[in-house]
Amino acid sequence: MLEKIGRVKLDYSNYSGEDLYCDGAVEDELLDIVKKLSPIEYAGVIEERKSWPVLYHLSPLRENIVDWIPLKKSDRVLEVGSGCGAVTGMLSRKAESVTCVELSKKRSLINAYRHSECGNVTIHVGNFIDIEPGLPKDFDYIFLVGVFEYGQSYIGGDRPYEDFLRLLLPHLNEGGRMVIAIENKYGMKYFAGCREDHLGTYFSGIENYSSGDSVKTFGRKGLEKLFRRCGISQYHFYYPYPDYKFMTTLYSDDYLPGKGELANNIRNFDRDRMMLFDEKNAFDGVVEEGLFSVFANSYLAVIGQGFDIKYVKYSNDRAPEYAIKTEISRDAQGSISVRKYPMSGAAREHIRGMALAYENLEEKYQGGNIEINKCTLEEKGDELYAQFEFVLGIPLSELMDKCLERDDLEGFHRFFREYVERVGYNSDYPVADFDLIFANILVSRDKWTLIDYEWTFGKPISVKELAFRAIYCYLLEDEKRNKLKLDRILEELQITEEDAENFREQERGFQKFVTGNRLAMAEMREMIGKRVLTPLKWIDRYQDSESVSRVQVYEDKGKGFSEEGSYFVQDACRGENLIELELKVSGDVRMLRIDPAMEACMVRLLELTLNGEAVPLDKKKKNVLVNGRVAKPGTYIFPTEDPNINIDMTRLNRSAENTLHIRMEIVRLSQEMARDMAEAVKRLI
Repeated sequence: MLEKIGRVKLDYSNYSGEDLYCDGAVEDELLDIVKKLSPIEYAGVIEERKSWPVLYHLSPLRENIVDWIPLKKSDRVLEVGSGCGAVTGMLSRKAESVTCVELSKKRSLINAYRHSECGNVTIHVGNFIDIEPGLPKDFDYIFLVGVFEYGQSYIGGDRPYEDFLRLLLPHLNEGGRMVIAIENKYGMKYFAGCREDHLGTYFSGIENYSSGDSVKTFGRKGLEKLFRRCGISQYHFYYPYPDYKFMTTLYSDDYLPGKGELANNIRNFDRDRMMLFDEKNAFDGVVEEGLFSVFANSYLAVIGQGFDIKYVKYSNDRAPEYAIKTEISRDAQGSISVRKYPMSGAAREHIRGMALAYENLEEKYQGGNIEINKCTLEEKGDELYAQFEFVLGIPLSELMDKCLERDDLEGFHRFFREYVERVGYNSDYPVADFDLIFANILVSRDKWTLIDYEWTFGKPISVKELAFRAIYCYLLEDEKRNKLKLDRILEELQITEEDAENFREQERGFQKFVTGNRLAMAEMREMIGKRVLTPLKWIDRYQDSESVSRVQVYEDKGKGFSEEGSYFVQDACRGENLIELELKVSGDVRMLRIDPAMEACMVRLLELTLNGEAVPLDKKKKNVLVNGRVAKPGTYIFPTEDPNINIDMTRLNRSAENTLHIRMEIVRLSQEMARDMAEAVKRLI
């Protein structure tokens, strides 16, 4: 009835001998990985396999959802539905003991092998209903991470979710807490076109589920109603973003997001999704209206006392030596503290460097008009953190956005010129903060305070380089900011196109330096290959009138193509099978992608000029790349419903602002005919 794997104990006393919940062959793959490899090797395997289950079960970022909770070394923890152990290891490192309950033997074995060195972990294999009577009643914490929504399946009865809570509550000691991580059925992502996480269907939660659904999530009011029915009066809500699975930021009712913060929304790792609207813009409106708690994608509900920690931001998708987290706390006396912690032993020196950066930047800007947020280094035994003052103010980026919203471009440029003047003070001093972006400066009347300066280097950096990076990052964050004329800014800074390209290349190098060449989550999503489907394209495809078809344009400014960074050309000149476009393209666009149709077709480029100069279409020059078959230079066959023509702007003689003129003939084809034509061309070539 008992098995030991390494130091982990497995108890099969209540195991039926059959796994009633199984994801099939992928679990065998996961078991093979954890048997053969150490956790430090998982990152490489995740990138190599390009598999959602491997990413989901083995990514260390899954631990973020519990890492911030201040467990004590004396705490006893119950983890219900421990699965493959995504958070078990973190709980084990923080607590005295961890008791797991898991229905699946295969998943329990995966958990045990990956955490075999954890001598304080016991896994009970079997149904919770059978195991519950034998569990102790003195746990300090009970964790249900992605589990509570399965109450109907495993508890049953007329009120399974209330019964689930009533079964669990007696197992908490006095002052204990229950932590529930769960999706919000009214999460913004579901309205925008993500499928329901468990059922894989569109709008199931928004439509209040059907009577036969075995899994249900809840809105905030729904969870509160369940809590009250069970006599629970003390509870607190936290908001993991983008969701609880791969949380990068945690908000609370005491520290809600500001406008512009919620921009990381394309998270469909597991299945295709639609994109019905721009979630960032929708979130901005929700934040302004004070409705974030209604539309947050996930909840982390804490039954019992809350925590002093009100906000956490994780930056642990980096190289280990730069992996950190930032916490903002407020104690019972109202005192607020801001702390940055290393997320690995290798990152301790990075934290130490922040205190030195403060001293150096203080000296550099002495007598200038930039305040440096005070930093002190605190070290207590093994605990090390950099502590900062909590500064009130409005981010400079937000003030600039307000100028753009009211079309006050002169107001924007006044802020920008003031930024250049203040930041450029004592520019020859051999210290500079490379990350002097607008969002890192808080403005309170005439006081400008630099609040984040972790990327401070011991060398001078020219003000035009710092200012270019600030405006470059600012423009990449939100397409609404594209109304700015980049050439005016480059002219003010006396930056040539060659300078600008060098700065962009330097930025790409910096990002690789920070991540240690690890793939970002957005890159992992692209590798896994789940699509973002835009219904507007479908509408265009099935319109009766040819004249309403539109051409979609994507711009890559250094971070790849994205639906959020695309637009439809509304004013294309049209004739029979002809489309003529004139596109304004800023100098920071590296690659331009044009989708000429939403179905299989043949395209002939009749004219392609940049600033009046013809673009050579010779295949060897690689100015134009397509995802179809090249019949001859300028003529392409696309046996796909998503044809695209890619123009490499870096190979062309471009300037700060460019005019791209395109005239093309488009003949729509059936999928079968396009495939036959492409094959025929292939044989001829």
